[in-house]
Amino acid sequence: MDLKTAPNGVATIEDRILRITGYYGYYPGYSTQKRGEVAQANIENNQENQEKSWCQSCISTFLKIVWGFLIILSVSSSWVGTTQIVKITYKNFHCPFFMTWFSTNWNILFFPIYYSGYLATAQEKQSPIKKFRECSRIFGEDGLTLKLFLKRSAPFSILWTLTNYLYLLALRKLTATDVSALFCCNKAFVFLLSWIVLKDKFMGVRIVAAIMAITGIVMMAYADGFHGDSIIGVALAVGSASTSALYKVLFKMFLGTANFGEAAHFFSTLGFFNLIFISCTPIILYFTKVEYWSLFSTLPWGYLCGMAGLWLAFNILVNVGVVLTYPILISIGTVLSVPGNAAVDLLKHEVIFSVVRLAATIIICIGFLLMLLPEEWDEITLRFINNLKEKKTEEHGEDTTESSLYSRSRSRANGTVSIPLS
Repeated sequence: MDLKTAPNGVATIEDRILRITGYYGYYPGYSTQKRGEVAQANIENNQENQEKSWCQSCISTFLKIVWGFLIILSVSSSWVGTTQIVKITYKNFHCPFFMTWFSTNWNILFFPIYYSGYLATAQEKQSPIKKFRECSRIFGEDGLTLKLFLKRSAPFSILWTLTNYLYLLALRKLTATDVSALFCCNKAFVFLLSWIVLKDKFMGVRIVAAIMAITGIVMMAYADGFHGDSIIGVALAVGSASTSALYKVLFKMFLGTANFGEAAHFFSTLGFFNLIFISCTPIILYFTKVEYWSLFSTLPWGYLCGMAGLWLAFNILVNVGVVLTYPILISIGTVLSVPGNAAVDLLKHEVIFSVVRLAATIIICIGFLLMLLPEEWDEITLRFINNLKEKKTEEHGEDTTESSLYSRSRSRANGTVSIPLS
């Protein structure tokens, strides 16, 4: 018989069938060769798929980094612009609560802007009402009801208004650089509240960061000797950071995480609540002459609209950035507003920074960056150090081997043989 018997006999049977049926192009061992060709083709396809997936992952990572870089610049620029426009507005208009109320009303535009982007990018489109109901699930399975509207929107709207109002009041007492640096302490307050209320994981490095934030606050207050507008401004800025931290912790506790559509719905709901229920406050302040202006035509509408537009853009960019890039880059964009405001204060307003204020700002910013470290940062660092040590050991071993081979070759060329000592 001219056929070699396979270990399981299958190849022989297949070859017999092909020979008996007179399959065109048959020769002994045909089925075995075909099976090998198929296996080789599968290996090549797997390699191509792996290369394609690797290329796609590299491209997606690169795009995320590019988007992150653009969003960092946009977030920091919008926050710097908002803060500086408030300082300019204060030259002719001293009504911080009206400015807070006016800018919060612009949150109503959040969901329409989101829906416009949704229509431009989505393949399967939904009606505005259907999309609104879908995004309203952030309030519960039943969606947004009147009871939930009052129960959920009221506390968050009050905290939102307090945060912005205290921030604007602090800008009347301190420079934009000081206020933006003190506001960065909200990251430390979020950690402390989450650790106490939400029972989040304890991290020693974040405790150190919180201590650094508190140290920076004390140094900022001490810069002018614990008296005058400085201590009041520091207290207002720290109060703004505290209410912001409380807002974030309560949001995580009662509403959890939200996607971009749900966040847009929530912000628009806050805007409606502000327009309906909080509009009475600026009216009361106007008639009591606490915040008074002569005519509506004399109001700096350009600055007010610019401030509100940049504030809205900042909130949109923060929520869009979480979708397009890494969340840590959004936080970096926020802390970069501190040197941005410092550059504007130094070049335009000719502010002279004392050594104590500069040191306090740097300490707060370092504490903010320490807060951004992941929970497994120590394990990642140890793994990275061990990998470096292993690479150095391998390189040292290769260098030793090459040098020994080189010395042996030279000794042989000189007619001598080197005998290694045992």
